[in-house]
Amino acid sequence: MKNPSLRPMPALLALATVSAAATLASCGGDGGSLAGAAVDPQVKAAWVEVGANGQSIVRAVTAAGSCPSIQIDGNVATMGLRAAAGTAAQRTTASDPADSKPSEFPVTTCETVLGAGAGFVALAGRPLPLPKAEPQRIAVLADTGCRMKKADNAFQACNDGTAWPFATIAATIAAMKPDLVMHIGDYHYRENACPKDIAGCKDSPWGYGWDTWEADLFKPAAPLLAAAPWVVARGNHEECARAGQGWARFLDTRAYDSSLSCDSPANDNTANFSDPYAVALGKDTQVVIFDSAKAGTAAFGASDFKFPIYQAQFRKVAGLVADTSKTSLFANHHPILAFAPIAGGAPAPGNAGLQAVMRTLNPVAYYPEGVKIALHGHVHDFQALNFSSAHPATFVTGNGGDNVDVNLPDPFPAGVTPAPGVVLDRITHTNTFGFMMMERGDAGWLYKAYTKTGKLLTTCVPNGSKVLCDKTGFLAP
Repeated sequence: MKNPSLRPMPALLALATVSAAATLASCGGDGGSLAGAAVDPQVKAAWVEVGANGQSIVRAVTAAGSCPSIQIDGNVATMGLRAAAGTAAQRTTASDPADSKPSEFPVTTCETVLGAGAGFVALAGRPLPLPKAEPQRIAVLADTGCRMKKADNAFQACNDGTAWPFATIAATIAAMKPDLVMHIGDYHYRENACPKDIAGCKDSPWGYGWDTWEADLFKPAAPLLAAAPWVVARGNHEECARAGQGWARFLDTRAYDSSLSCDSPANDNTANFSDPYAVALGKDTQVVIFDSAKAGTAAFGASDFKFPIYQAQFRKVAGLVADTSKTSLFANHHPILAFAPIAGGAPAPGNAGLQAVMRTLNPVAYYPEGVKIALHGHVHDFQALNFSSAHPATFVTGNGGDNVDVNLPDPFPAGVTPAPGVVLDRITHTNTFGFMMMERGDAGWLYKAYTKTGKLLTTCVPNGSKVLCDKTGFLAP
């Protein structure tokens, strides 16, 4: 639905082409030909997402005022409009009004939902990768944007590929030829203007419009968007008072609607929440995507308006993982049974608000019985946790580019727990930039942590709800 709060803007003229287009082999089929096809220079980004019920969604961002053509198995059509170009009036944000501005989107967002069985898709002369029925290699990462936040006096050197290595990470993963990418939230971090006396982020775009989304995600991730389809979870940086407007336009798998656009704070209590859904990772495995954007970090009780919303969503999770013939993973941004490092102090436990909600449904286990492995971001490190109590093994992969946190204590202190009743057996961790790769082996999935340049740090082997890594404690790069 076209958003009535937007003022139309003229289309930009010539813009750079999307870099690192996918090869024909990565498209998962040979059902079409690109011979003589012209590459549309106005298409700024193009990718494929996987949503609920295995739905494949092709998205494109273009500087043109109309949507580009798409070829599906030899048939050519025009993509549908998702969101027109425009500027949303300045709304309340997480920053002071003086440090905020209207969100400008001088681009058109387009989409096409693919039917089952599509074998070849090309968009404006570029072949796109399609989901595989049995993916063999799945990249997992989170917290990839470059931090510019006045309230914390935190201004990462976005112009320095060493200080902000997301482009390196994306290129490294793309070279490993994953079949799927799973991003577990926080794509956008450039909230406030870079101070004039800080050279590392000089001239960086800021705010919540297209220019920041392009700088934080679409440019550095171009080779990875071209390499594989994406499964996307929402982080707290994509809630409505932050980068929710871009999330709604570009990444949300739901249909675009003014009530979900985050343009009006009056709709935030609707737009900040979405129902969980499952994505098949082959016949034997699925991942449930859970939107925890508004979970926050402080505990919240049953009188908080969020409590019944999350409670209803966890009931839906239980339904999604009820089929015990599948191994069910659970992915949300905020760690539930993991830790947050605190400089000079004991590690902080997992998310107290979500834990309180989950205890009302599963007082001992927290998760429904079907969940075997949990995947998170938010904390800017890598953690692999195994519990001697009956709780799902947990991975945190928040080391994807934003400033890493201080390291967790090493050796890890005995008796520290992420939640009441949860007993830690082993923890493997590092605050080195990097990512995780799920690789299918003869006996099931392997979970491998890598540095930003692809150096293997550890391999973890799951067994039901347990996981055993070949290293424990701090992982040195």
